[in-house]
Amino acid sequence: MNQNDSSGADRGFEQDRAASPETGAAVFRSGTSALLAAVNIWSTADSRPAASETPDAAKSPEQPAEVVQVPPAVAEAKSARVVTQHVAAPPPPAKPVVPETRDAPPSSWPPQRLSLALQGGGSFAAFTWGVLERLLEEPNCAFDAISGASAGSVNAVLLASGLAEGGRERARSRLAQFWNRMVNEASFRSLMLLGGFSPAGSSVAFGAALRSGQFDPLDLDPLRRVLAKHINFDALRAPDAPKLLIAATRVRDGAARLFRNSELTADVVLASTCPPLVHCAVDIDGDAHWDGGYAANPPLVALVQESSAANLLVVQATPSRDSYVPITGAAIDRRLDQITAATALNAELAALQWAESLGALVPRIARIAAEDEIEGLAQRSAVDLGRAFVMALHRSGRTAADRWLRGGSKPAPAPQESVPVQTSLAPELV
Repeated sequence: MNQNDSSGADRGFEQDRAASPETGAAVFRSGTSALLAAVNIWSTADSRPAASETPDAAKSPEQPAEVVQVPPAVAEAKSARVVTQHVAAPPPPAKPVVPETRDAPPSSWPPQRLSLALQGGGSFAAFTWGVLERLLEEPNCAFDAISGASAGSVNAVLLASGLAEGGRERARSRLAQFWNRMVNEASFRSLMLLGGFSPAGSSVAFGAALRSGQFDPLDLDPLRRVLAKHINFDALRAPDAPKLLIAATRVRDGAARLFRNSELTADVVLASTCPPLVHCAVDIDGDAHWDGGYAANPPLVALVQESSAANLLVVQATPSRDSYVPITGAAIDRRLDQITAATALNAELAALQWAESLGALVPRIARIAAEDEIEGLAQRSAVDLGRAFVMALHRSGRTAADRWLRGGSKPAPAPQESVPVQTSLAPELV
């Protein structure tokens, strides 16, 4: 397991959010500019003059001065008087904002409270399903805040909705029902819900059960019905529901727009998973939105600001490493999708590391990555909804989460390790 732990387990920090004038939904810069955005997030400098200052004072603000003593020889040359030079002291470096509270470091493992950041990745997000299923089996581990983008947003909303409706078992059932439906249909509509479509899919089999009659990319009503069947959006507004941050990419400026529990609807989830090459942009409050994975995959900086948990687990579904140089158009497109996802994630991780280096209070961050569990995942298609592949991802996610909960690490893979292909992997869940 690729785990990135920091020492600030018992700390947190605050972040100012820009709000959409229409709805108040937070708007953030894209993942590739997260470091620049973080400068504004953690800066406490205020260049505005105080209310009590006069215009003249504003023009000549008082600065702390450093007095430099001129040597005697120089002083004698200046008619035997001491000359002083006033040098304005440089302003102190900006300090990260101190948060209100954060959980103390856990005295035992596994942690009793945890925040989750769930990356998108089409059918690869079945790995996240396995991780969540194993976490739900840990009775003493509660969830604080959950962020997600693309297929990660579907997993996040399913988890939170199930927990709010009926606890851990209901959440586990919701996830299983949804993913088994995706596998059983293996339809183009299923791929649209997972946000895994790209031009690479045109040369990759969607699965044995693909029905060409369901090729209907502009018909969003059936997609809304699927989400309404599996997600109780009213339950997400309950006071005890986990806090959610769902990302979509605003088309007009490329900014990541984050939606919270009170704003979540089927359209928001559709926007977060919207593949722009075949799915019409989803309109929310007069703005067109595409897949959230382009701008925040998943949101991390905002999640850390809103969470008081001492531990944050990032579940990385899309592979970032590939030892092969792609040649065909489909392979190049697949690799570009992977690089885009990795760039957004790494930018937010780097922003958090930078903030911690300045004294910001950041939780301990761990990462579970699907590519560390499945050799050659970068060569697989994120639109593959075959049962064998999806259930292999699910099992690998369970295994990785179990190892993390036990405090273990993943052994190095064998040189020729590959995904096992079996015809019967697990009983179908209703």
